[in-house]
Amino acid sequence: MRALGALAAVAAVALLLAAPAGAATFFETPSHNIGCVIGGKIGVRCDIREHTWTPPPKPESCPVDWGFGLTVTQRGVARWVCAGDTVFGGKRVLGYRKGVRCANTRNGHGFKLARRAARWF
Repeated sequence: MRALGALAAVAAVALLLAAPAGAATFFETPSHNIGCVIGGKIGVRCDIREHTWTPPPKPESCPVDWGFGLTVTQRGVARWVCAGDTVFGGKRVLGYRKGVRCANTRNGHGFKLARRAARWF
């Protein structure tokens, strides 16, 4: 079975959807400020430690930590992270970049996450 999740070179991470079920890869930026996981069932999620932007107000539907990262699933649009865990701790370290760009290559939805900005498309 071919690998379906891939890290793109030049400041981008692409989600190639059809990853083997249960497969997950954890990675971080060289500064260890952004940590991500990419996998078949979850899509991709990136958390950030230090940033200068402010997330939107926490919705009542989120009972745990809010707004410390972004996620995009295989079928949906990108959204803010609501989770009680973290994706930091990956042993794989990307080359230097000013942030991470993650995209679902099938529907074009994704996000850009950096110290100075967080946005989805």
